Amino acid sequence: MGKRRKNNLQLTFNILPVDEKATRFAVEEYLETVRQYRQIGFVRREAATTQAYSYREHQSNNAISKQTEEIATYNVDKEAELEAKDKLLELAMDKLSSIRREVIQRSYLDDEGEFDYISCGGMRISESSSRRIKAEAIGILAAALKLKVFQEIKGVTVEVG
Repeated sequence: MGKRRKNNLQLTFNILPVDEKATRFAVEEYLETVRQYRQIGFVRREAATTQAYSYREHQSNNAISKQTEEIATYNVDKEAELEAKDKLLELAMDKLSSIRREVIQRSYLDDEGEFDYISCGGMRISESSSRRIKAEAIGILAAALKLKVFQEIKGVTVEVG
C-alpha cells in the first residue's frame, strides 16, 4: 500500500477580530429595547398643535410643515420596527439552549430587576457559570441578530448588519 499524500492546499480565512465590548453593548441595547416594548408597548407620538382649516401664508420659501404626516409615518414605521425586533428576538432565543435562554430571560427581559446573584441562586448555578453562559448566549444572539461589531483594522471599521 502506498502512502497517502496530504493535501497541500491550505485554506486561509481572513477573519476579522470581533470587538467583544461593542458587540455586547449592541446586544444589550437591543434586548433593552425589546424589554421596554414588551412591558409598555409602543408609545405613539401626537401632534402638539391642531392643524388649522384655514389657508395661511407661509414664509417666502413656501415650505409647508407636514407635522401630522411626519408623526403618523413615524408611529407606523416605529411600531412595525419594534414588532419585527420582538419577533426576530423570539426566533433567536429559540436557538439557544434552555439554560442560556433562562439566563438571558432573567438578566435582561424580565421586569423584576433581580440582581444576577439572586437569579443564579434560583437557577442553582454559580455566578461564574452564569457569567460564562451569559457571554456565550450574547455571542450567539449577536450572530443571530447580526449585531457583531468588528475591530478597526488600519483605520477602517467593518460592521455586519
